[in-house]
Formats: sequence, structure tokens, C-alpha cells
Amino acid sequence: MFSVYSNIMEVFNLKAYESNSHYASKVRECSNFAVREIKRVCEQIGPRPAGYEGEKKAQDYLEKLMTPIADEVTREKFTLSPKAFMSWVTIDGALALIAAILGILAFTGLVPAVAGVLHIVSVVLCAVALFFAVGEFLLYKKVLDPFFKKEESSNVICKIKATGEVKRRIIIGGHMDSAYEWRYTYMGGPKMVTTVVAGALLGLLLTLVVGVIGLFADHESANIVLIVLQAIVVPFMVAVLFFVNWKLVVDGANDDLTGVFTSMAVLLYLKNNNISFENTEVIAVSMGAEEEGLRGSKAYAELHGDEYKNDGVETVFVALDTLRDYEFMGVVTKDMTATVKLDKSACALMKKASENAGVNVKFTTTPLGSTDAAAMQQGGIKSVAFTSMDPAPARYYHTRLDKVNMLEMKTIEDVLKIVLETVFLFDEQGLKETY
Repeated sequence: MFSVYSNIMEVFNLKAYESNSHYASKVRECSNFAVREIKRVCEQIGPRPAGYEGEKKAQDYLEKLMTPIADEVTREKFTLSPKAFMSWVTIDGALALIAAILGILAFTGLVPAVAGVLHIVSVVLCAVALFFAVGEFLLYKKVLDPFFKKEESSNVICKIKATGEVKRRIIIGGHMDSAYEWRYTYMGGPKMVTTVVAGALLGLLLTLVVGVIGLFADHESANIVLIVLQAIVVPFMVAVLFFVNWKLVVDGANDDLTGVFTSMAVLLYLKNNNISFENTEVIAVSMGAEEEGLRGSKAYAELHGDEYKNDGVETVFVALDTLRDYEFMGVVTKDMTATVKLDKSACALMKKASENAGVNVKFTTTPLGSTDAAAMQQGGIKSVAFTSMDPAPARYYHTRLDKVNMLEMKTIEDVLKIVLETVFLFDEQGLKETY
């Protein structure tokens, strides 16, 4: 099944679990490597806000760590505006609050001469807030970036080269940066964060509708009802102003050092077992600035998207994000709050790979938020994501609880098996709609 080429084994039509007679123990070694390195980054470097020193030190460390493991390690830098992405929440809360107050003032009749103007301003503020919400959160566009200071981040690309002509390319990646804490997820878990977010969004829409009605309604009884409706949603708008705790950046042990080091563990397995593919290169990427609107994967796709389309090499990207909650393990088919459809063949590839690994996983979506797969897919690179997190969301998600004590070895180990099977299956058959 193997042929020897310069002391490196070239693999032909094998499943990953057939690549070594001590496969289980070898996978366990690589899983231990992933957990050990996650702990080291958390304990020695700590939180890693995108564009700042912690993220840079972590990427420096990874580059040094992977140099003797990968055949080639490169660093690609890009600029971003830290805090611009999540600032839409605070800005929208402030705009909606001002709009609601203006609406209440207009309906009370205390300033009848400018009531119409107040309603117009209220409607405009709500429209601007909705524009920011759709642009930044639903579409992940750089709407607010021009108003924030620029910093530098980077992607670290580690490659195991093919021994012959490159016909296929598989890229596996997680993100190195960690998030600013979501205050209400920490304080009250999914119920509290859902209540605050839903209340604020409904409040914004209600304020917009009420403002439009206010331009035409002048009956006193209607005004009282509208004032009450506006007053009810004001507390949610005040609460959302404090949604992000800008003073605390989380460790991000699960989100997403598990994705980064499971990706690197794939290369370690190939290296340790002298395995290479004749026609498939395997790349592991540590993305920067995912928490700031997928800026790292956007930069990667912008730099390599056209190259991959035109070089004749079949390419697929696999995003690994938050690998912890075993029962929620799944292949993501729709990303970016279910607005971006990921590649059907890539999803089928991972689903079949999970069967080869003997792990039962399901197809799922990203109901709120996004992974790097969405940006890569939009950039023209066929992509799939794999996640293992309670979408409620989990209590540790973007909170100070996401520490090394929350790691789940079984999840990391089984995801590593799935990704290894994905690599081997892709080398053998490439991308197909069914396997």
C-alpha cells in the first residue's frame, strides 16, 4: 500500500486509520500536542485581541513551533480596524436609544412645533442603525472600519508539500484571535443574552415603525399607546450599550485555539509518520482577526482566491471552530447566520470522512454569527466548516469561562480523526457531490 520515496511514504487509496498500525495511539499523541499547545498559549501569552500584542505573540510562537514540522511556513500580514466590527452593537444601541427618546418627546406634545422633525430624525437614526446591523453583522462588510484606527494582523500558513505534481490542495484552519467578553452571556447564559439581543432588535424595529406612524397619527389616545410602547423597549436599548465588555478579552481556549491546534495536529501526524501525498498539498492556517469580522480569512481569500481559481489545482478549505461540545458536533452547510451556502461537495466530503472515522455527525448551520468558511466561500474558495458548540450559545462562548479547564479531549481527538479522514479522502477522490 505504500511506496517509499526519499524516506517519505506516499499514500495511495488509503483511509487515514489504515495509514499506521498504531493509528489510535498516534492520533492520541497529536491530540495531546494540540491540548498542550493550547494550554501553553493561554498560560504564557494569554488573551489575543485582533491586531494587538497578544495575537502577534501567539502567531510568532506558532510560526516558530511549526517551522520544524511543516515543509514551508509563511506569514501574510494585513491591516484591519480593531473593535470596528463589534462596535456596531454599542453604536446601534445608542442610535436606537436616542431615536426612542425623540419619539417619546414628539408624542408627548411638549414640543409641538418640532414634533414632525423629531419623528423624522428618529426614523433616520433607526434606518442608520439597521444599515450598520445588516452591513456589519449579517453581511460582515467593513461598514465602520473607516472610522477606527488601523492595526496589523497576520495569517500563518504552514504547508506539507506534495512529492510530485500538485493537483489538489486542502487547507485546514482555525483562528488565533480571541474575543472581547459578551457581558450578558457571562452573567446569565443563553437566556439572558438572547433576551437582551432580541429585546434590543425588536425595540429598534418598533422605534422605526412608531416613528413612521408618528408622522401621520395625531390622535391623543394613539399617542399614549405609542409612548408606552416606546418606553417598554428603552431598557433593552440601555442594556445593549453594555453588551460588550471592552475591558476584558477572553482566553479563547475553545474558541478557537482548538481549531488552530487541531489543524496543526494534522500536519504533525503526517510529519511524525513520514506520510506525504504525491499530488495533494496539505495546508494548515492560523487565521488572524476572525472575531473582528472574518478579516483574516477575507484577506486570505482576496490574496489567493483568483490564484486558486486559475492554477488548475482543485482546492478546498475546512474551517475548524470551537471544538468542545461533543453532542453538537456537525458539518456546517450554511454559514454567516445561515445566509451563505457552503460548498455542497465539501460538505459531502466531511460527512463521508466522519463516517470513515466512525464518528456520527450531522449537517448543521451557523444560526448566529459566522466562521472563516463563509469569507473563503465568498472569496471563491470552496469551503466547509466543522463546529462542536452548543448554539444556544454555550455559557463559555465569548466569556472569561473559555479557559483550558473547559477543553474536551474526546472532542478534539475525534475531530482530528475526522479531519485526517477528510484529507485522505480528498487526496483519493477530490470533491464530489456524493461519496
